[in-house]
Amino acid sequence: MEKLVRFDWAIKKLLRNKANFDILEGFLSALLHNDVKVINLLESESNQEDEMDKFNRVDLLVENAQHDLIIIEVQVKSEPDFFHRIVYGTSKLLAEHLEKGQSYQNIKKIISISIVYFELGKGTDYLYHSSTDFVGVHNQETLSLTENQKRLFGFQEVKQIFPEYYLIRVGNFADKINEALDEWIYMLKHSEIKPTFKAKNIQHVAEKLRVMNLKPEQQKAYDRFMDNMSYQASMLWSSKEEGRLEGRLEGQKEGIEKGKQEIVKNSLQQGLDLTIIASITGLSIEEIRTIRDEI
Repeated sequence: MEKLVRFDWAIKKLLRNKANFDILEGFLSALLHNDVKVINLLESESNQEDEMDKFNRVDLLVENAQHDLIIIEVQVKSEPDFFHRIVYGTSKLLAEHLEKGQSYQNIKKIISISIVYFELGKGTDYLYHSSTDFVGVHNQETLSLTENQKRLFGFQEVKQIFPEYYLIRVGNFADKINEALDEWIYMLKHSEIKPTFKAKNIQHVAEKLRVMNLKPEQQKAYDRFMDNMSYQASMLWSSKEEGRLEGRLEGQKEGIEKGKQEIVKNSLQQGLDLTIIASITGLSIEEIRTIRDEI
């Protein structure tokens, strides 16, 4: 299979083009289980051209046919306070898109989608979803809208008013395809599309994000991006060699284990997938998670 450009680069450089909205529509339709139509791409905090490397946060702010605001964030480098930044981002959008003097019923629906390539939180799933319900403390009853409120707001449930959050932890995906979204997450993880994939518009990705189809100026930008990747790989190799040397000098198992822990620590700080760290150190995923929790 032919390699595609990495999604964290494509979302910054290619997917803002209206001709490529079909890629966003296919991904969002699979995630939200709804036929999403992208009508606009709005200016957001970092969906603008810059020369920062791949560790800069990149995002897109999308408006769908229902005029909901969907923010898609891709983050590679580890950030312990990423949860805090997600809630800040949605709160800021809510305030920015309610004009002064407007009634609160005009608040926009916000959907936050975060695609992370590092270990965020402690869990084993690769897809998490959060929404807001008000549940009775004593009777566990979910508070619902009145019929009048349903007519006024056009919603059937209270949680439809509040922001929703989707979190995709790419490194936890086990490459098992059970539904359309799994095909997209496979692409996010491997930068590849299998010919057998059938999710909406996913084969368009195979055509539009091929490295060989890049224009000369895009190819230069992507080459610089991959140079950054090579630099980070070199940093990881250096950490690995330092760990080996430390282990040899100490001549004890404790020294070797300490060296591996240093490699794991440095690798996690660089935002590398656990599977990559495991292949380098020979440790299991669970051993790496244990070291992560200890440090």
